[in-house]
Amino acid sequence: KNNIILGIPSSGLHSNGYSLVRHVIKKRKLPLKIKNELLKPTKIYVKEIISLNKKKLINGCANITGGGLINNLIRVIPERLSLNINLDKIKIPEIFKWIKKNKIKDFEMLSTFNCGIGFCLIIDKKNIKKIKKYFSKDYMPYEIGYISSNGKKLNLYNSIKW
Repeated sequence: KNNIILGIPSSGLHSNGYSLVRHVIKKRKLPLKIKNELLKPTKIYVKEIISLNKKKLINGCANITGGGLINNLIRVIPERLSLNINLDKIKIPEIFKWIKKNKIKDFEMLSTFNCGIGFCLIIDKKNIKKIKKYFSKDYMPYEIGYISSNGKKLNLYNSIKW
């Protein structure tokens, strides 16, 4: 379990899932707080990732775009390894909680939206303190899982706290 998965917070939807959001908006009135969330610009992580890459602190990474958290992260895991995500560690922003209240299933949320994680890093656990120095308070990475070799490609455990 030396290779852990860090989730870097998103700034909101990051341009993904707007078709589903439009579908929800047609049915429900949009609170002002949620309207403002929909207008937030996408956080781009280039500066931090380039710095970490130069220091050789990243073993793998994934930008969480269309396809959500699961489909983007699974692509960077070599064939013989497994992705293990502890869903109750994910810090869910209000925009996603609001969308979820509209009878959207957990798996659809995870495979459509970033659910609050805009970018993931796979790192050696011993480098976590070094890595955190590159991020501001609003985008501080936190552990959401680990890589193993237990056969099954994807292991989701516990449940998201919507």
